[in-house]
Amino acid sequence: MAEIVGNEGGGGGKHQKKRAKKGRVHIDMTPMVDLAFLLITFFILATTLSKPSVMEITYPKEKDVDDVDKTKVRDDLATTILLGKKREHLYFYHGRFKSDTTVLELTDFSKDGIRKVFLEKNRDILEKIKTEEKNYQENKITEEEFIKRRRSIKGDDNAPFVIVKTLDKTPYRSVIDVVDELNIANIGKFAIQDMAESEDITLRQTLAAAGEAGV
Repeated sequence: MAEIVGNEGGGGGKHQKKRAKKGRVHIDMTPMVDLAFLLITFFILATTLSKPSVMEITYPKEKDVDDVDKTKVRDDLATTILLGKKREHLYFYHGRFKSDTTVLELTDFSKDGIRKVFLEKNRDILEKIKTEEKNYQENKITEEEFIKRRRSIKGDDNAPFVIVKTLDKTPYRSVIDVVDELNIANIGKFAIQDMAESEDITLRQTLAAAGEAGV
């Protein structure tokens, strides 16, 4: 609290003019110290309780398998996405990669870009999911049954398979955005892998032909 301490003014003689009294202000800082500790305590607790927003990625456990046990992907169902060092380096191709014949197609992250590619590739699966969703809305099946059927449809042998391939310096944002587009298109079978050397070379050649200095 503020406290004003007054001092007697004026002269000591009878005929001397008295001076105005002057006050000296004294401020008690004790409440301010308490307030500072309360603010510090509040910010410490708020910082502890806040959790960062992150995306968790669960990787499968590594195990030794023979070539015959590895999952075979049909060429007509496979689509490969190549992500370079820049966000605009977004290319794709269908089927099996062949260094002498495969042509990389440029796309982007707009709704008419990679999303359109996924939706067209997954058209048959989307129609089946739409049918099951209609059955659920008409109360022909339960929500649990709908989720089970949708999962089964997305994992069907005839469902498309997307392989996302990256470089060491590929931006994380690009990978996350591709996964988001896969979820929007209801593609349930995809994998994230390192880009093969032959694909890296083809990507560099494609960028050089487009006037860029490489990936």
